[in-house]
Amino acid sequence: MARRTKEDALATRHSLLDAAERVFSEKGVSRSSLNDIALAAGTTRGAIYWHFKDKADLFNAMMDRITLPMEDALQQMGREPGRDPLDDLRRAVLDVLGKMVHDPATHRVFEVASYKVEYVGEALAIKSRHLEARQDCMAEMTRSLQAAAQLRGVTLRLPVQAAVIGLHALLDGLIQNWLLSPEAFDVVSVGEQTLDTYLAGLGFKAAST
Repeated sequence: MARRTKEDALATRHSLLDAAERVFSEKGVSRSSLNDIALAAGTTRGAIYWHFKDKADLFNAMMDRITLPMEDALQQMGREPGRDPLDDLRRAVLDVLGKMVHDPATHRVFEVASYKVEYVGEALAIKSRHLEARQDCMAEMTRSLQAAAQLRGVTLRLPVQAAVIGLHALLDGLIQNWLLSPEAFDVVSVGEQTLDTYLAGLGFKAAST
């Protein structure tokens, strides 16, 4: 019975996160109420408060469900013996772009995070989580670029902090521009070309495919 109750609670949590994705996507975060989300999930506000502290907590859990696997992949870049950290970094970036294109939930959540949330009032907690995720991502990029430069005997043509800011801006810009108009360009193909050009500009030879 206890196992069944735990399974039911997990199913309810996922149902609420699914509903939050849909409602936030349709109405925007600031115009979405917990009642809207409960109704979309076929449950009550009480069920939401059982699983989440408030709307910001629900939003962050929705984001984490999509982004934590990506963050885990970033943390593993270049850590396995014999692996090239630059190849791992390149693959991780292209995997993020590919998942955004091919996985509807990832597309929807990225769109909400980019264009349908305002960092005011209760959503300030969302901004804190966004900043934390950005810092973690940039820290892993820093580690990977430094390890790749050492492994390949490359002297970076920019200070590593500037190189990482530029790389993160490249990825962020590709994501946001594609989300505005997905039919405008092939984000994976363009992402691969621009990423390789940027890495070459830092002093790395053409990345392996």
